[in-house]
Amino acid sequence: MQVTPGEPDRSALRDASTVVLVRRDADQPAVLMGMRGAKAAFMPSKYVFPGGAVDPEDREVSLAGGISDLTQARLTLEPRTDSASSPAQLVAAGLRELAEETGLLIGRPGRSEVVGYAEAGLMPDASALHYVFRAITPPGRPRRFDARFFMADAATVACDLDDFSRACDELSHLHWVPMSRARALQLPFITEVVLAECAAMVAAAQGGPLMPPPSVPFFDNRDARSRFIQLGAGA
Repeated sequence: MQVTPGEPDRSALRDASTVVLVRRDADQPAVLMGMRGAKAAFMPSKYVFPGGAVDPEDREVSLAGGISDLTQARLTLEPRTDSASSPAQLVAAGLRELAEETGLLIGRPGRSEVVGYAEAGLMPDASALHYVFRAITPPGRPRRFDARFFMADAATVACDLDDFSRACDELSHLHWVPMSRARALQLPFITEVVLAECAAMVAAAQGGPLMPPPSVPFFDNRDARSRFIQLGAGA
């Protein structure tokens, strides 16, 4: 991909965060998904979970509830020399993207400058997020991300789960999809894999609290040679 002098290289690897919200107040668990636009440079016309690139401003976000020691430790594994994103910055980005793309907030009363949270009088709360997956986009794609996926119980959302009126227009057809039917949608491969991991965690919970996975699967495609490893196994 040729880059015009003075413009950012959009094919460069960027950190990203995604939040998989799982709703369990009906007969079967469901996940929140939306469809990317047909003209999107990354995964056009595909159904995905809410998420996006980490911004420098995410580093300054104050969290009402911090991440667990286990998540903190696992997010520091397999670092990249070209990334300075901290674990707190990664989870803050996921909560911000969730707010922007769906209008849903996971937070507690407090003051914040994050759009959506500020208006609601809430501070983002990362304590309910479980780090469940990591994947790096293979070389040669027009956009490349080092994406961390976090799962959260929708019961932790501090607003109406069916009100998407504050969502931006990046994702269309936002709706709760039963996990058993989600694979019938047009999904990117990595979304299918993450969905399967999350479904297994939900089944293991048997209606109780969602627990962190025994390890975090990682599709590492930062170089031409791909590898698959488990992060934090035995931790």
